Amino acid sequence: MARKMEKPSRREDCRIVIVENGPYRVLGGLPLAKETILTDSEGYSVKWSTGHRYPSREKYDLCRCGQSGKTPYCDDTHVAIGFDGTETASRKSYIEQAKNIPGPDLVLTDVQDLCTNARFCDAAGGIWKLTRDSADAKSREIAIREALNCPSGRLVVWDKKTGEPIEPELEPSISLVEDPQQKASGPIWVKGRVPLHSSDGTKYETRNRVALCRCGSSANKPFCDGSHIQVEFTDV
Repeated sequence: MARKMEKPSRREDCRIVIVENGPYRVLGGLPLAKETILTDSEGYSVKWSTGHRYPSREKYDLCRCGQSGKTPYCDDTHVAIGFDGTETASRKSYIEQAKNIPGPDLVLTDVQDLCTNARFCDAAGGIWKLTRDSADAKSREIAIREALNCPSGRLVVWDKKTGEPIEPELEPSISLVEDPQQKASGPIWVKGRVPLHSSDGTKYETRNRVALCRCGSSANKPFCDGSHIQVEFTDV
């Protein structure tokens, strides 16, 4: 698919600015809440559950090094530990990085570097097989559901007839992911096309779903790469 993913946020004043070797500076009063991955009896990730909602703030700094004593907020621990928050992620657009998996009714685009290991894509044979079987109404339905639950936007399904991405309607907001099955705290899930600015002043492509590292260990900073599971990061 050749169409661009970037669209404006529905809140023009909100944005996230990455501080060099420091926190994520959140501007514009974005709501902040915990959100937990729920699994079924077979252990597959199936849905999200919203938990604690933090008090509303017009501006706040979220920890990026993973060692704050006041998580999820920054307490300047990054200075004491000499945190290296160098941004190593590609600045290419999502479409430039994506692999296409065509099916009869859907096309799946996949940027593996954005994977957070949230595992919503595994059930019913996996989203890749479901896409290839998308002439079947049930397979199509499950493929769409799995893609929409992907917090990082690694996986996007496109309607083959219209060429348009099938995306959830998300209000600009931030969720702190919890993953009880893996006994880990996951990424900062940014929703609703919130602009993200690099510490060097440039802007990343604005996407509907973005997952930012908050354990400090990702090799694809500022984005989550699932390292929170390996390092057993937790803020609870």
